Amino acid sequence: MSYLGLDIGTSGVKAILIDRAGTPLGEATAKAVEPVRPHPGWSEQNPADWWDACLKAVDALSKSHPAEMAAVRGIGLSGHMHGATLLGKDNEVLRPCILWNDGRSALECAEMERALPRLRDIAGNIAMPGFTAPKIAWVRKHEPDVYAKIARVLLPKAYIRLLMTGEAVEEMSDASGTLWLDVGRRDWSDELLALTGLTRAHMPRLVEGSAPSGELKPELARRWGMTGRVVVAGGAGDNAAAACGIGAIRPGDGFVSLGTSGVLFVSNDRFRPNTAGAVHAFCHAIPDTWHQMGVILSATDSLNWLSTVTGKKQAELSAAAEASFKGPGEEIFLPYLSGERTPHNNAGARGSFVGLSHLSDQARLAQAVMEGVTFAFRDCQRVLKDAGTSFGRLLAVGGGSKSPLWLKLIATNLDTEIAVPEDGDFGGALGAARLGLCAAEGADPAQVMSMPGIKEIIKPDASLRDAYTAQYARYRALYPAIEEARK
Repeated sequence: MSYLGLDIGTSGVKAILIDRAGTPLGEATAKAVEPVRPHPGWSEQNPADWWDACLKAVDALSKSHPAEMAAVRGIGLSGHMHGATLLGKDNEVLRPCILWNDGRSALECAEMERALPRLRDIAGNIAMPGFTAPKIAWVRKHEPDVYAKIARVLLPKAYIRLLMTGEAVEEMSDASGTLWLDVGRRDWSDELLALTGLTRAHMPRLVEGSAPSGELKPELARRWGMTGRVVVAGGAGDNAAAACGIGAIRPGDGFVSLGTSGVLFVSNDRFRPNTAGAVHAFCHAIPDTWHQMGVILSATDSLNWLSTVTGKKQAELSAAAEASFKGPGEEIFLPYLSGERTPHNNAGARGSFVGLSHLSDQARLAQAVMEGVTFAFRDCQRVLKDAGTSFGRLLAVGGGSKSPLWLKLIATNLDTEIAVPEDGDFGGALGAARLGLCAAEGADPAQVMSMPGIKEIIKPDASLRDAYTAQYARYRALYPAIEEARK
């Protein structure tokens, strides 16, 4: 038997096949049309682009691995979180999806919190523009004709599920990022829904991520050469799926993700909110488990921005920074290119370079960018500790984890060991495939979601600890000063 995982991202879709032992059998990717930004701070994408990319990726696997595809018994879905996919009465898409990194609804967030003072207690999270509910409040105010037609609101991967199974279903980890879920109770909250004029009738049915959510439509099974009954699992939001992919499902297990955005993720045995520090407290993708996240909006995206500005590839910039590295320099970078979530919850925050001189070449700027992102992770660690959360060794995932210097900076600043997994893909697609296996076979997630072998351990550099503690203090002082100057 084999199992298929689909990771639906804003830039494309990745598909991976695994066997019963979790061994990868094949993979394929397909690009999607990039999001558009109609106005500063906005970010939208056509849901049809996700479906087209899914079809292309799975079609490619069906051609390259026909025998393995014929044996597929379970499918898991991972997807980018928070996106507001608005459907009418016949499941027609009413407008482009408003994505996770869209900041237009800051005013609506404040209005929601004033209208329901208990909001944070129920949701376990601050009302942030990235979440789904404030986006609907914005649509209600600014696009009333669209709002009036809303029959259902789905998250991105739930929309793909609808096309694959005909079922409107969501699972707990992704639902936690809507601001409509009572995260402690793992159920929709009527009070939170009422803030946006919606009811349970507008919401998909809830399941656990490792549970069945429906079956693949026969016409799709035929298209992909699948010969038996194919169960589609609840799946997971992208970060919870990544945690399933690397086995971070037990209390205290954690990882640091250096992707487009950055995540400091820790699994919990109970609901542990810290709304004052803008910590995300969500359900995990497996039953009776929660997780916390510190989330920064521009991690490798910060280095990508510098790459665009300088005309140098990210790898070139990273290598130049590593070659010239001697410890913290004068330059300090605030990575708030798309606003920031943890710990500031400020969609209007903007990035800054401070301490520039005639000596500030591309290598030093690249180092400052990597340090700024690292300091943002240090901020996340600080507010997680305030919530009573501790962790030991962290696994490193994401494209930025290929940089030895970046990992050294993170290990030193977080004063924790960073484990680099053996070569392989341990991202959302693998986690989704594992959830598909659990749903199809009734397997125990604790047995399926093992941790990978470790290639390397990056230890904190004690010789740099004091210098970076001083630099971090300067970094922390800059945000309030710059925000005050921008008023």
